[in-house]
Amino acid sequence: MIAFATSFIAAFLFASLVEYWLHRLMHVSERLGERHRDHHRRNEGQGVLWEFRDYVRGSAIAMLLPFLISLPVGAGWCSGALFFAAFSAYAHQLQHDNPTKCFWMAMPVHYVHHKYGMWHHNFGLAVDWWDRAFGTYKSVDWLTDEELGQPQRTHWQLRWW
Repeated sequence: MIAFATSFIAAFLFASLVEYWLHRLMHVSERLGERHRDHHRRNEGQGVLWEFRDYVRGSAIAMLLPFLISLPVGAGWCSGALFFAAFSAYAHQLQHDNPTKCFWMAMPVHYVHHKYGMWHHNFGLAVDWWDRAFGTYKSVDWLTDEELGQPQRTHWQLRWW
């Protein structure tokens, strides 16, 4: 049980770190950034399920390799990575569709990243702790009349596909 829990937490943290650095890399790499620049132009997510699919497809091998160590380590790692992929896909879409519902962050960093064209700040999608750790967190007064004037919606009223 300890191996499973430790691997789950390690995978969750590692996946959040990889997400942060890949997002940063998309802002400096011409090749990796093409699709991402289109995402910034459209300023919309592709839906929770499609985001999740892309995260899993991009990390499937890394999710399965720990099974070579042991079944509990592999199961914990794979579960933690899948949990983070689902959480991140949800958080990403929520920040595009309903950013005021991101209660786990003082400021929805991805929403602010898009709203203010922050090409060098706020790279987190699901969490803001790596932006804080690496000095890319930039706080702004983001809650304006635009956000306050949005119709009231629940945490689940967003694009799922």
